[in-house]
Amino acid sequence: MENERKEVISISGLEKVYNLGRQQVKALDGVSLTICKNEYVAIMGPSGSGKSTLMNILGCLDTPSGGKYVLNGTDVSKMEDGALAETRNREIGFVFQSFNLLPRYSALENVGLPLVYSGISSKERERRATQALEAVGLGDRMEHKPAEMSGGQRQRVAVARALINNPSIILADEPTGNLDTKTSIEIMRLFEEIYKQGNTVIVVTHEEDIALHARRIIKLRDGKIESDTQNPHPAMEI
Repeated sequence: MENERKEVISISGLEKVYNLGRQQVKALDGVSLTICKNEYVAIMGPSGSGKSTLMNILGCLDTPSGGKYVLNGTDVSKMEDGALAETRNREIGFVFQSFNLLPRYSALENVGLPLVYSGISSKERERRATQALEAVGLGDRMEHKPAEMSGGQRQRVAVARALINNPSIILADEPTGNLDTKTSIEIMRLFEEIYKQGNTVIVVTHEEDIALHARRIIKLRDGKIESDTQNPHPAMEI
């Protein structure tokens, strides 16, 4: 269907150069790729391959030194910080390895946080945060604080928070890095559900078994795309 093939991410000739003293390091060297609506993509690569730099640019946490990045029809390559932050809050749902939850806030308050910046009323924030937590199976943990939850439950809270704004993409950075094997499988099952509901999911990982859950695997090496392949047999189909 036409809507499913809509380009959400289009990058061409992307470069990122870091100046380390007198030396220049090219973290990304002419990367070009397109990701469409409702794709499930894993970005892989060893340490120093450029995958974290690419994730930061895709997530509007950083800007490229060269090339073009169009996110959902908007060129974000040269946006100023304020506009970039606004785009980030509207278009991207983040899931981090370390959960990034505020310890003094309940699960409900943590999930509703992105809506504060959108100027949404507290009553509507609570309604949507409740809905998001129920969707990830935490309807009975809404008033719990992060310290009162397991690692898997904390990551579920982070996933609910990522979904709250109905973003264009869910961007997960090593989402199972701090979890045991059983809990990792549960979280990847949750990403599978999110993808099957029509969301665009991008997982950045160095773990092959996590990447194999995705439908498309992009491997980086030395700042370039080494391979970009479809995965005909995903590790988990619910």
